[in-house]
Amino acid sequence: MHKTRLALLIMVAGTLAACGESSTLQVSDGTGPSPKLPEPNKTLIPTVNIAPAIGWPKGAKPTAAAGTQVAAFADGLDHPRWLYVLPNGDVLVAETNAPSKPDDAKGIRGWVMEKVMGRAGAGVPSPNRITLLRDADHDGVAETRTVFLENLNSPFGMALVGNDLYVADSDKLLRFPYQPGETAIKQAGTKVVDLPGGSINHHWTKNVVASKDGSKLYVSVGSNSNVGENGLEAEQGRAAIWEVDRASGEHRLFASGLRNPNGMAWEPQSGKLWTAVNERDEIGSDLVPDYITSVKDGAFYGWPFSYYGQHVDVRVSPQNPDLVAKAIAPDYAVGPHTASLGLTFAEGSKLPAQFSNGAFIGQHGSWNRKPHSGYKVIFVPFEGGQPKGQPVDVLTGFLDKDEKAMGRPVGVVIDQQGDLLVADDVGNKVWRVSAAK
Repeated sequence: MHKTRLALLIMVAGTLAACGESSTLQVSDGTGPSPKLPEPNKTLIPTVNIAPAIGWPKGAKPTAAAGTQVAAFADGLDHPRWLYVLPNGDVLVAETNAPSKPDDAKGIRGWVMEKVMGRAGAGVPSPNRITLLRDADHDGVAETRTVFLENLNSPFGMALVGNDLYVADSDKLLRFPYQPGETAIKQAGTKVVDLPGGSINHHWTKNVVASKDGSKLYVSVGSNSNVGENGLEAEQGRAAIWEVDRASGEHRLFASGLRNPNGMAWEPQSGKLWTAVNERDEIGSDLVPDYITSVKDGAFYGWPFSYYGQHVDVRVSPQNPDLVAKAIAPDYAVGPHTASLGLTFAEGSKLPAQFSNGAFIGQHGSWNRKPHSGYKVIFVPFEGGQPKGQPVDVLTGFLDKDEKAMGRPVGVVIDQQGDLLVADDVGNKVWRVSAAK
C-alpha cells in the first residue's frame, strides 16, 4: 500500500487524535469584513482535530452571556438540527441526520470523513421526522411534544406560506397542508421540485425560506465535495441558492459559488436575503473563514475556483479564470472552520439591548482546525442593514475541559416570547436563551 495511504489509515484507525499543522492566527483574525487570509498550508495529511461527542452530564448546560440566562426548552430529542416557529407559537424541530450516500464514503478520503463525522456525533441513523413542541403556559418549557411529520428523507428547512408548509428534504422540496393549531399532519406531501441528491449528496442539508410576498421560495443547496474533487459534473445545481416559483415549481439559480449555505434569513432593515456559508477545508487551520453575506441576485461567490473574491484555489482542475474574475467577496467573516450553520436576525427579540439589532449565528464547531473553533452561538451587531463591529458570545461552554463536545449548536430562531431557541444536535436538546430575571 502507498505510504501516504497507510499513514492515513493508521491515523484514523487509531485514536483519531489531532494531527497536521496548527493555527498561527486567532479566530478573531479571521472575523469581520476584512479577515486575514494567510497563504494556504496544504499538508500531506489534513489537520484532523475532532471534539468527540459525549453529551451533557446531568445538570450541565452552556454558559450564557451576561444579562441572559439559559435553560432547556426541550430535551431527550433525537439529533435536533433545525427550528421553525409557527404563527401560534408552536415550535417545529427537524430531528434529522445524513441520508444514505454510499458513494460519499468511497476511497481513503471518504472513509476518513465517515469516521470523522461518526466521532463528532453525526454517524447515527436519521430519525427522519419533524416534531412539534408546544409551551402553552409560557413557562419556557415545552410541555407538549408530538410527531408532526414522519417518514421524511433527512428533512432540514421549513417554511409556512398561508396554509402550505414547505419542507426541504435532502433530495426534494415538499408541500404539506397545515391547519393552525394541529399537532400532526397525516396527509402525504406533494413534491414541488426535485433537489440535487443522489449517492454522494455530500452537503445534504437543504434549507428553505419564503419571500415576503410568499410568491417565491429560496432553497439552499450545498456542494457535492470540498473543492470539486468529485468532478464538476457532480456539482450541477449545487453550491447555490435556488429561487423557486411557488405556484409552478419552476426554478433558477439565484446565486452560486456558495460552498455550503445553510441558514437564510431576511435582514429587517434592508429587506435583503442573508445566508451563513461554510467555506472549504484542508488548506490550513486559518483558511478559509466561514462567512455570512447578503445574497445578490445573479452573483457568483467563488466556489470552487476561488475564495473571498479572487483568491484562487490551485487544487481545482480545470481552472476557470473567467468565473474567478466575476467572484465577489462576502460581507462578513465569522472565523475559520467554525461551521457556522444557524442564522436568524434579532427582530422580535426581548434579549438585552446589545442583542437588539443584528444576527445570531449557530456555530457547529470545527474538525479541521487546531485548536478548535466555533462550538458556540455568537451575535453579530448590525447598523443600517450591515454588520458593525465584532461578534459577541451568546452561548459558550459546549466543550468540556478535555475538549470533548457536550453539545453542538445548529439552528437558531427567535420564538413568540422574544427568546432565542438553539437546536443542539449532540446534546439532543433545544436551549432557550432569555433575559436574566
